[in-house]
Amino acid sequence: MTHDPDHTLNALGPRLKRLRLRRDVTLVDLAEQTGISASTLSRLEAGLRRPTLEQLLPLARVHGVTLDELVDAPPTGDPRVNLRPVASADGATILPLTRRPGGIQAYKFILPEGKDEQEPQLGTHDGYDWVYVLDGTLRLVLGEHDLILKPGEAAEFDTRTPHWFGATGTGPVEFLSLIGKEGQRAHVRAAPHPGR
Repeated sequence: MTHDPDHTLNALGPRLKRLRLRRDVTLVDLAEQTGISASTLSRLEAGLRRPTLEQLLPLARVHGVTLDELVDAPPTGDPRVNLRPVASADGATILPLTRRPGGIQAYKFILPEGKDEQEPQLGTHDGYDWVYVLDGTLRLVLGEHDLILKPGEAAEFDTRTPHWFGATGTGPVEFLSLIGKEGQRAHVRAAPHPGR
C-alpha cells in the first residue's frame, strides 16, 4: 500500500483547525500555548503553508495527540498488531495497548485541558480499573471522593462505584488504564528491600 505525502500534508490544515475548534481555543490562545504566531497558525490551517517538525511538535503536545495522529500517518509494521488511536467527541484520545479477547485490557488515555468548574457525570459498569498518571493532573471523582492524581500516582477501584475522569484546567493529562471486565484486579508485587 502506498501513501501519498502530498495528500497527508494537504489534509493537515483542516485537521489542525478541527483540533483547535474542538478544544474551543482561538488562534491567539493557541499562539500563546505553542509559541507559533497566530498568522502562521492561520496559514497552516488554511493549507497556505507547509508545517515544519518544530511547529508540529508543540501543536501535538498542546492538542494532546501523538504526531502520528496529528498528521494521520499511515499504519506501519504488522497490520495485525497496529493499534490506532481513537478520538472521541469530547477531544479525548484513547490508544488501545492490548488486543486480545477477555482478561485485563490496557489503554492509554490523553484528555484535553479540562474546566475546573465542570460538573462530573459519574457512571458505573462491571469490572475493576487501575489507573496510573504519566503526565499532567488527573481529576478522579470516585463515589463521594474527589481526588487529584499527579504523575507517578495510581488509583485502583471497583467500577461499580460511581466514577468519572477528567483533566484539570492546568492542561492535558495522559494516563494508563488497566480494565478487567470480570472484576480482575491488578496485582502489584513489591521488590524486596536490599539486604533481605
